[in-house]
Amino acid sequence: MDALSAHFDEFWSVYSNLVLSLGINALLALSIWLTLACGLLAMANAAFMGIGAYTAALMTMNYDTPFAASLAGGMIAPAFVALVIGIPVLRLNGVYLAMATLGFGEVVRVVILNTEDLTGGALGLNGIPQLTEWWHVALAVIVVVFVLHRLKVSKVGRAFEAIKADETAASLMGIDVRAHKLLAFVLGGAIAGLAGALNAHLTFFIGPQEYGFDRGVEILTMAILGGTGGIAGPVIGAVFLTLLPEVLRGLSDFRTIVNGLILVVVVLFLPKGLWDPARFRRLFGRREVRPC
Repeated sequence: MDALSAHFDEFWSVYSNLVLSLGINALLALSIWLTLACGLLAMANAAFMGIGAYTAALMTMNYDTPFAASLAGGMIAPAFVALVIGIPVLRLNGVYLAMATLGFGEVVRVVILNTEDLTGGALGLNGIPQLTEWWHVALAVIVVVFVLHRLKVSKVGRAFEAIKADETAASLMGIDVRAHKLLAFVLGGAIAGLAGALNAHLTFFIGPQEYGFDRGVEILTMAILGGTGGIAGPVIGAVFLTLLPEVLRGLSDFRTIVNGLILVVVVLFLPKGLWDPARFRRLFGRREVRPC
């Protein structure tokens, strides 16, 4: 028993950050899945993550707030910003919405860089208390998955599906399209902010380069790769994309190439993602036997 405990302690000391990163990335993938479920190709989640990270870190460092209050602040701040920018921006659709939200992300990065007295500028924030523990991340993922599941099967979730399928038809059915889009955008911002707040209190240091275009593409890739047909898809995609570089670490200089090839193969042969409920029903479901 002591030997097993010693092995676990050794494993946790080496891989604890990786394990917690799985949960944080799952939250990020779920945040963009929520907007995709409403037919919104919004790329502001990396910026919302940064707003949540800096808000929570500054509350802890400058005002010595309790960790729970810092997490709440890390959710409220990006949710409020999402509400403010969502009202004009969500008039756009498709690639135009993606471009506008990418522009917003660049504005957030520039603001962080130019407010050195508050955010540390390009040097970032150092010395953030490492308060995030495994159960914080696990509880956050469980609660978010539960809330999104209840939302998906509710009247609001059905309205999201209708808007995604046909926005005009949904409007003719009496669904307030703009209000539901704004709700998805704000909730997605809050979840991304929660991920940022947890990550800030895990990594000890945050900088503006962590919340740029590359992170935004990574978040979208996790959701698309896992599959947007259900809540399990983004979580599976986040786990896959987080673990893949570690699994390929032994390939040294070829790791990035093999990583890219694997992603291309998955996208080509599994266009609906790793988690596709319809595919599993076809593979494992009972075939109906028709009389001759």
